[in-house]
Amino acid sequence: MRIDTHQHFWKYDPERYAWIDDSMGLIKQDFLPADLKKILKSNNMDGCISVEAHSSESETNFLLDLSRENDFIKGIIGWVDLFADNLENRLSHFSSYEKFKGVRYNVQSEPDINFMLREDFQRGISRLKDFDLIYEILIFPPFLPAAITCVKNHPQQKFVLNHIAKPYIKDKKIEPWSSQIKDMAQYPNVYCKLSGMVTEADLQYWQEKDFIPYISTIIESFGISRVMFGSDWPVCLLAAEYKQVLNIVEIFIETLSKSEQEKIMGANAIEFYGIK
Repeated sequence: MRIDTHQHFWKYDPERYAWIDDSMGLIKQDFLPADLKKILKSNNMDGCISVEAHSSESETNFLLDLSRENDFIKGIIGWVDLFADNLENRLSHFSSYEKFKGVRYNVQSEPDINFMLREDFQRGISRLKDFDLIYEILIFPPFLPAAITCVKNHPQQKFVLNHIAKPYIKDKKIEPWSSQIKDMAQYPNVYCKLSGMVTEADLQYWQEKDFIPYISTIIESFGISRVMFGSDWPVCLLAAEYKQVLNIVEIFIETLSKSEQEKIMGANAIEFYGIK
């Protein structure tokens, strides 16, 4: 089974999805399961993990509804208020849904690069493991040191790094990102998605070779068994079609054994997300 571990759905609303600014006019429209289903099929993909794109429980419920109606949506990563007094109640509620796999918080938009070290944030993170829920890390490179400490502080919590922490691919800058990625990968409770790379490159003039040092760092650091493919569709459309995003990863891993390729393209996701 081949799984795309990172994509989004939305019924476009300019207030709800205000992060889609004027430079992203191409994605100021609805993107729903019927649109993705045919793309997955044409690219020999069997399913996906759908990730929240708005910080609200209504977004989580929206994705859960879509997952009930579409079998190819194998799991969802929703939003839950990690600071809420009734957090345990909310986690208990959402974890009762088989396809609810975890939580993401938009840390990259926080002004404090040490946000993940806040006591109240870490208290929220500490509740997730009791419900066997994943935490998805969405950050820019300056947040990596705090993220590494957070991961270290919660060794029983499952984490996955989204978009390889958004390194400065357009500028061909690899340090200190590379060294910090190696530090994070020391902790076995952290996985990493090969996702979101094209939108960190030159949107119009990127080349496949631009991604080689970054993908190399991820695979060398995390190993074959903790790396997963993600398209970041439809956000990726700002720079590349789905097939192009898929090719970047598939061309890089074509020298690996068949079983190693299968791990990155689906087997790791099936195990990590508990996909049946």
